[in-house]
Amino acid sequence: MVMRREKRYEEYAWVLDFIVRGTPRSKSRIRGRPFAQVIGENFFTLLEVSVREGVILSVFERVFVGKDNREKIDHILGRIGYKDLTFSAKVELPRVIEYIILHREREFVDFFNKAHPITPRMHSLELLPGIGKKYMWAIINEREKKPFESLKDVQERTGIPSPVKLLAKRIIEELMGESKYYLFVRMP
Repeated sequence: MVMRREKRYEEYAWVLDFIVRGTPRSKSRIRGRPFAQVIGENFFTLLEVSVREGVILSVFERVFVGKDNREKIDHILGRIGYKDLTFSAKVELPRVIEYIILHREREFVDFFNKAHPITPRMHSLELLPGIGKKYMWAIINEREKKPFESLKDVQERTGIPSPVKLLAKRIIEELMGESKYYLFVRMP
């Protein structure tokens, strides 16, 4: 029996960089046409997309990349890796990810409320940069008292400096492919 991974598609993406004329890394046959590097909103998939003629995108713009009736995007050129991002896209990536985290705050609060051990010696909370045993136990003890209601609540009750920045760092690590476990990003 062959196990197949379920295909997941992004519906919306956030623009990291817009190139008016250039050669995308994913498709060398499309030269001189406008394209953009974007990050998916749900699975943090890095994509290159061909932009419709006459459309100008701005960084931080949310665009529809789903299957039907794309207004600004002509078609998806393909998935790309972190190393394929332009310098500008790499610079904007942390800010855009932080913005997506705040946009989907409820889901990330649920992560803190429902995170579980991965192995008998490692908890999924410990995969976040800066979270060791001390903060892990602070999170677990506080969520047993009362579930967290917001990321600010996580910060105030546990003393974690900035949950949004920690989550963003973890997502970037996963995008770079430096991770054994994937919590937020679709596996390559």
